[in-house]
Amino acid sequence: MKNKDIKSARFVISNSDIAKCPTDGKPEYAFIGRSNVGKSSLINMLTRQTKLAMTSSMPGKTLLINHFIVNDEWYLVDLPGYGYAKRSKSQTEKLEHIISSYVLDREQMTLLFVLVDSRHAPQLIDLEFFEWLGENSVPFAIVFTKADKLKKTQLANNIKSYKGKLLEQWEELPPIFVTSSETAMGRTELLEYIYDINESL
Repeated sequence: MKNKDIKSARFVISNSDIAKCPTDGKPEYAFIGRSNVGKSSLINMLTRQTKLAMTSSMPGKTLLINHFIVNDEWYLVDLPGYGYAKRSKSQTEKLEHIISSYVLDREQMTLLFVLVDSRHAPQLIDLEFFEWLGENSVPFAIVFTKADKLKKTQLANNIKSYKGKLLEQWEELPPIFVTSSETAMGRTELLEYIYDINESL
């Protein structure tokens, strides 16, 4: 893991326009999920920095595309969350535009990590988002968060039911990671996966 760890991570830029994203061509790994799925906590756990991504008990705080440069080699990108009910219609539409323009048009995006709260049964909004990614041939992996909040059998059952739901529409499953920001579960596997892709580029 020595060469597949994060030695440095720093904030570079926030914006709502992909034309203003970095232009150096480095690979980008973007993180997205429903509001309150634990995205900021996961980013902080991966980078071992407590305040790199701002965590908030108030869902829906990330309203911009946030770029962090890792080891001066690749970008970790924090995208706005989807599905926060208390937004106005215009704000929701604006966010949907930001997300879709980045996900569909950003050539540097190497992979999208979609975060799913492991404590819940499959949510329609997540399944629809996966379907949209599939229809648009967007490469993605699923990251189950908050795995420490469940007993092992319950966690396994929840993930199994998710896989079953996905296999109703997909011939094969995308890569799946199980993580906990509290215990750093899944950190090694996730970073190794990113570095393996970087090596193959």
